[in-house]
Order: sequence, then C-alpha cells, then structure tokens
Amino acid sequence: MEDTFSNLETYGYIGLFLYSLGGGFVALLGAGVLSYMGKMDLATSMSIAFIANAIGDILLVYLARYQKSMMMEGLGKHRRKLALAHVYMKKYGSWIILIQKFVYGIKTLIPIAIGLTKYDFKKFIVLNIGSSAIWVVVVGLGSYYSGSVLVKLATSVSDKPWIAPVILVVLGGGLWLYMEQATKKKVKK
Repeated sequence: MEDTFSNLETYGYIGLFLYSLGGGFVALLGAGVLSYMGKMDLATSMSIAFIANAIGDILLVYLARYQKSMMMEGLGKHRRKLALAHVYMKKYGSWIILIQKFVYGIKTLIPIAIGLTKYDFKKFIVLNIGSSAIWVVVVGLGSYYSGSVLVKLATSVSDKPWIAPVILVVLGGGLWLYMEQATKKKVKK
C-alpha cells in the first residue's frame, strides 16, 4: 500500500493532467481525497486539473472546427449523439459549456458539436475557462471536504469487492440506456 502512495506522489500529477484532458472527474475526485489524506497537494491538483480540462476542450473544438474531415471520419457511428448534443446546445445555450463539465457521456460530444457549428471560438474559450474553474472548485473542494466519507466508502467497497462492479454496471448501463433512448430514431406515424 505504501508503494501505491509513493507512486501517486511521483506520478499522480502527470496522471491527473492526462486524465483531465479528456474529462478528469474521477481523477480530480481522487486527487481531492488524496489531498485530504495528505498524499497530494490540493492547490496543485486543482491547478493541474483546471489547466488540462480547459486545454482538452479547447483542443476538441479546434480539431472539430479545423480538422472536420478527420473528426467526422472517427465519429461516423456517433452522428445521432452529435445531433443530441446540438439539441442540448439549442435548449441550454451557452450554459451547456458549464453543464457538460459535470455530465459524463456528453463531456466530449459538446465541444465537438460546438466545433462543428459557427459558435464563436473566442467566446467558447472564455466560457470554457470559466466553466473549468467552476468545475475544478466544485469537484476538487467537494472531494477534499468530503474526504472522510469517501475514504470510508472506499474502505467498505474494498471489504466487499463485488459492490464496485455492480455500481459500475448500473451507472454505465443507465447511461447507455439513456443515450440509446435519446438518440433513437423517432418513427413517424
């Protein structure tokens, strides 16, 4: 166990940066708990997650806007999900940039959808940086201040290892079912 903490102290910030480029919710949550335990520095973790998260979404918008053919080649199977992201953009407006930081499943779709539209890139950058700051404060401080509860939860899950896969299957299955229903073709009557 001591080796694990030593590795986290050595490589944890690099992992946090890389994971936060594409989302980072779980990594920031873990960094907050590890900061609570005294194994990582909270301010450093939050700064790294903020920078990586902002850069990651900006890169997605940039690639979708200026490398459209390359992006669309890889997103061929996800056209309906991109259409759903466009619906969310119309429904929630610029608020979707903040909302997508907290909702797994649309985290990468919204920036790609924004990149495929004529949404102002400079406006996106400003809103994205603000949204990343809010996200990192809410998740980072939230996990730090609820560290004792999360440590107890992790301990109880490690005592009963069958719980973690059940939770992941239920959450993953629920997300998959929602995305399937939301992107399902409507039959005209």
